[in-house]
Amino acid sequence: MSEHLSNVAGRFMWAAYIGLLLQQSLDAFSHQAPWFIWLVKLLPLLIFLPGMLKGRLRTFIWLCFVCLGYFLILVQRIFAEPDSPLVISGLVGVVVLFIAAMMHVRWRARALRGDCADGEIKS
Repeated sequence: MSEHLSNVAGRFMWAAYIGLLLQQSLDAFSHQAPWFIWLVKLLPLLIFLPGMLKGRLRTFIWLCFVCLGYFLILVQRIFAEPDSPLVISGLVGVVVLFIAAMMHVRWRARALRGDCADGEIKS
């Protein structure tokens, strides 16, 4: 059961991750930001991509910490631009990403512990 829940959370997490990358890209594009701002907006998310593709739980845990920084920035911007659909979508995306990544780690770790207790490890 934990493995199924982990897979569902993983799908939500990937959707929110891609959505947040797109939102940050559109935000930088709409403000005609220089390359340095693009780098500052996207690099913290892109650093985790190799570990996420390998399914490393520690990577997902660190991604949750980075999500908090995006959350702080987007909450501040929602007060400055309360009617901006781009900011609202970013805030929703970062909240979904944080919750989905956190639950994916929890359920995946539980599934791995259960597999170890049975004497076999499934990947």
